[in-house]
Amino acid sequence: MATASPPTAAADVPAGERGATRIADRVVAKIAARAAREALRAKSPHDHTDAHATVSVHRREDLAHFGEARVRIAVELGYPSDIGAQVRVVRRRVTERVGELANMTVPEVAVEVERLHSPLLEGRGRERVR
Repeated sequence: MATASPPTAAADVPAGERGATRIADRVVAKIAARAAREALRAKSPHDHTDAHATVSVHRREDLAHFGEARVRIAVELGYPSDIGAQVRVVRRRVTERVGELANMTVPEVAVEVERLHSPLLEGRGRERVR
C-alpha cells in the first residue's frame, strides 16, 4: 500500500513556482456586459436594453489581485429616460461585478450609448425624426 506524502504548504513553495491564474480578456468582457445588462434591467425593467463590452486588461505582477481592467461598454437604452442615471448605474455595477468575480480593479468604465429606443417610433420605419 502506498503512503501519501503530506501536502506542501503554499508558504514552502517559492512564488515563481506556484503558478498564477489569469482571467482572459474575453471573460472579463462577458462579466462586464452581463453586469451592464443586469444594471439596466434593474433600473428600467420594461425598456428594451442591450449591452456589449470590450475590455483592455492591464496586468500587474503582484499576486494580490489579477490586474486592472479598463472597460468600454456600448449600450442601447429606452428613450425618453434619464440617460445620465442609467450610465451611472452601469458604471457602478460593472465596477462591482468585475471586482467580485475576476478580482480585478476597474479604474475606468467608458459607457457609449449606441442606440436609443423610443416607443413612439416602434411602428415606423427607419425614417429620420425631425
